[in-house]
Amino acid sequence: MRLGTTLAAIGLCLAATACNDPNRSIANKEDMLAASGFKFVPANTPQRQAAFKTLPPHKFVRQLKGDKVVYIYADPTICACLYVGGQKAYGTYQARRLDKRIADEQAQAAADMSMASWDWGPWGVGYPVGWPYYLD
Repeated sequence: MRLGTTLAAIGLCLAATACNDPNRSIANKEDMLAASGFKFVPANTPQRQAAFKTLPPHKFVRQLKGDKVVYIYADPTICACLYVGGQKAYGTYQARRLDKRIADEQAQAAADMSMASWDWGPWGVGYPVGWPYYLD
């Protein structure tokens, strides 16, 4: 039980650290995009760079190319590149985002439950349980 609690706490700390670093958060998103089937396209020519600057950063743009739907994600922060994918890649990415959110919520619930057995005894000697730490 203690090992599970420790691992949950470590995972929560790592998640909180990643959330505090926007570049790490963007890099994680890009890892998920690549794993979902999006193709990496660098903005490595003057024409590409000019077109790249017209796209909103870190947002999906939905385009119709013939009878196909194409999703474009521009990243000016990490790689100065585009991630380009179709319906399947976008659907896979959205499913992975949902899976990650569920996993994060489960980790938070595990961390919350690990505090259910907190012993106020040493902290409230001579005072009502939890005093003076109640902030209501």
